[in-house]
Amino acid sequence: MFNIIVLGIVSLLTDISSEMVYPLLPIFLTATLGASPATVGVIEGIAESLASLLKVFSGYFGDKTKKKKELAIAGYGSSLLGKLVLVLAGSWAMVLVSRIIDRLGKGIRTAPRDVLIADSAKSGARGHAFGLHRTMDTVGAVIGVVIAYLLVSSNTANFVRIFWFSMIPACLGVAALFLVRQAREAGPSRKKLSLSFSQLDGKLKGFLILAFVFALGNSSNQFLLLRASKLGVSTPTVLLLYLAYNLSYALVSYPASSLSDKVGRRRVLVVGYILYAAVYFGFATVTHTTTLWALFIVYGLYIAFTEGVEKALLVDMAPDGLRGTVLGLHATLVGVALLPASFIAGFLWDWLGAPAPFYFGGGMGLLAAIGLLYILRGKAPLNQGQTH
Repeated sequence: MFNIIVLGIVSLLTDISSEMVYPLLPIFLTATLGASPATVGVIEGIAESLASLLKVFSGYFGDKTKKKKELAIAGYGSSLLGKLVLVLAGSWAMVLVSRIIDRLGKGIRTAPRDVLIADSAKSGARGHAFGLHRTMDTVGAVIGVVIAYLLVSSNTANFVRIFWFSMIPACLGVAALFLVRQAREAGPSRKKLSLSFSQLDGKLKGFLILAFVFALGNSSNQFLLLRASKLGVSTPTVLLLYLAYNLSYALVSYPASSLSDKVGRRRVLVVGYILYAAVYFGFATVTHTTTLWALFIVYGLYIAFTEGVEKALLVDMAPDGLRGTVLGLHATLVGVALLPASFIAGFLWDWLGAPAPFYFGGGMGLLAAIGLLYILRGKAPLNQGQTH
């Protein structure tokens, strides 16, 4: 439990930093640097996809070398460097470089960190562990958005100053990571670790394919923020909408993930995908800014019902000794899909209008819910391997 709490604190501090910046980026790009919605999509797609290519290798390397803590430190440190580049950005190209460095850090750290969480949890309480971590992570996001709102609302703040301030909690997060106690394991594995997709359990293969297809319609959250901004919502209010999303996510993530330990991962995930479809159809048809409050709150529920639960499901189904590799493979597939997803969303917006990418995303959400009911029919295999 100590590791889960410490890693939660690390994520809390890191998300304070990230969420002071993230909801401002689409406005900074379009209003300050003159970028188009398509450019926002290109930046997010390239950054997320390139970074995601590292996730499967990072997970595999962590399984092979047992250096999960060291990889996590390197990843969080890289994200700190990305924020320094953002401070110096004077063009959308520099923002792209910043986002790539930041996302590369996420690509390096995510799978090893999640394995540290899984290894520190009992096999029957992995949803509980990931839910607790996601809640602490999201509490950091709430704090970060509040700080950004207070700074933006003041007459003395500007975007670059906020970017500078965001580096303080990022530094503290990297420092806290050194407190993690990695269980003593044998040295680097001499055994060749192999992950042949064709040899994976059928339910796991089906879920990975479904996750990739769904991600094609799940474009960057920045399009939700841009949609609100284009409807006439002020920058401070955009931040409050994003705060409502994070509060919803923070409050429900832990109980939703814990619920999956009792009623099964499939039921919770299907509800999550249905919520996603409803939200995206709502963003496609919204005409009144007051409706945006409900949409952002329900969007937080979607994340709460899926993110931690998906990780618990993957750990349940992963072959022994390959948890990090499977978690990394999932993250890579989803991330690679974000490149075309953000391209599609940006160009649909430019060519057919703002509602188009949200109609597309809503349809993909419904398909994902139906597909999950079929793929995970019956009881998903549960990895009862040794935990610490």
